[in-house]
Amino acid sequence: MSDLQLFISPKHKVARKAERFFKERGLPYHAVDVRQKAPSPGELRKWVQRFGVEAVLDKDSKTYVESGLQYFSAGEEDWIERMCRHPEVLNLPLVRCGKELSVGDDPASWKRFVAVLKGS
Repeated sequence: MSDLQLFISPKHKVARKAERFFKERGLPYHAVDVRQKAPSPGELRKWVQRFGVEAVLDKDSKTYVESGLQYFSAGEEDWIERMCRHPEVLNLPLVRCGKELSVGDDPASWKRFVAVLKGS
């Protein structure tokens, strides 16, 4: 199994960009479609603790806006539970390379992951 894991949605533009980025560099990765298998609370907690709820949420997503989540006031654990139930509000892709993480459109982090995996 690859050390590189991407939580994606196939129709998500930035998630496709990340997949293309790693494919072009010949790196194997494991892609998890969040529509089929949402991240567990434990997995999501890693991103939330590192980047905060605000960074992990996609505030432009249709579900976020239509559900009125901009008015939802809750603690970190409540947000994590909600994101697990409704992964379409995640700021994809969520990328993990060993213990390193990135969220959303972050080519600088992706380049670091490539360097680590290729031993540069």
